[in-house]
Amino acid sequence: MPRVAIVIVTYNSAAEIGACLDALRSLGDEEEPYAEILVVDNASTDATRDEVSGRGVRLIANPNNAGFAAAVNQGVLATTAPLVLLLNPDAHYVAGIEQLAAVFKDPATGGAGGMLTGPDGLPQAGFLARSLPTAATLVFEVLGVNRLWPGNPVDWPYRCWGLGELTALSSPVLVEQPAGAFLMFSRHAWERVGGFDERFWPIWFEDVDFCAKLKAAGLNTWLVPRAYANHKGAHSIEALPSKARQRYWYGSLLEYAAKYYTPLEFRILCCAVFAGSVLRAVGEWPRRGSVVWGVHGPVCGLALRRFLGARS
Repeated sequence: MPRVAIVIVTYNSAAEIGACLDALRSLGDEEEPYAEILVVDNASTDATRDEVSGRGVRLIANPNNAGFAAAVNQGVLATTAPLVLLLNPDAHYVAGIEQLAAVFKDPATGGAGGMLTGPDGLPQAGFLARSLPTAATLVFEVLGVNRLWPGNPVDWPYRCWGLGELTALSSPVLVEQPAGAFLMFSRHAWERVGGFDERFWPIWFEDVDFCAKLKAAGLNTWLVPRAYANHKGAHSIEALPSKARQRYWYGSLLEYAAKYYTPLEFRILCCAVFAGSVLRAVGEWPRRGSVVWGVHGPVCGLALRRFLGARS
C-alpha cells in the first residue's frame, strides 16, 4: 500500500495542474508507488480536467464547487494511505516527501509543512509558516496596519519572522500553522479532529482552522526545511471577481473568529472589518468611482450583520 496519498484540489487550474502532476511522476507511476495521487476538481470551466485525464491521474469531478475544505475531505475519504499530502496545483514538488513523512514517526505529530520557494527561488518567508492568528492579529490585518507597518509587534510573531534565515534551517522546527499549500497530515489526526470544516466555503481559513484543531487536540505541527516545492500562489483566486474575493475572504475570517474568539473580541473584529472596508472604499474612490461600493459594501453589510448577532 502506498505510504502517502497526495490530494490536489483544483478550480480552473489548467495553467498549473499539468506541471504539478508532472513533478510528481516519479512518485506515482512505479510498480510499487510511494504515493497515490488524486485530483478533486471543483467544477472547473477551463481545461483542468483534460490536463488531469491526459496524464492518467485519478480524478473526482465535482458537478458544483463544493469548496476547498469539502474537496479535501472527499480526497481523504477516497484514498487509503496513512499519510495525506495536501498540495496546491501551483505548488510544484521538488524533493523531500520522505523527510515530511519521517516526522510522523512521533505519534504526537499531527501535521508538517515543507519549504515553499517563490518564482525568485527564495523561501516565501511570512507565508510558509505562521502562528495561529489572535484577534489583535486580524484587527491589524483588516485595518491595513500590517501592510503599513510590517514587522510590528503583532505581525512579527504571527508571520514567524523570528525563524531567522530560512535557508540556514536544516532540522524540523515546531510551528503552529504550516502553509496549507504543501501540508502533510496523518489520516489518524484528520479523523481525530473531524477533518476540514466545510463551513469555510469556498476558500480561506480552512487550513488555519485545521491547524488550530490539531493544536487543541495536543498534536504538534512542524516546518520541515528539507522538503521543497516551488509555489506561485493565488492562481485560482485571481480568477475570482474582486467582489466575490472580498466577500469570501472576510466571510471566512469572521467564521474563524466566531469559532475561536470571545464575544467581545469577535465584535471588535466586526467593527474593524467594517471600518477597514469603508477606509478602502474611500481611498479607492478617486480612481474607481462608485464601483468601490459594489466591492466593499457587501463586506460592510456582512460585518454589521455578524456584529448584531449572527455569530454562527
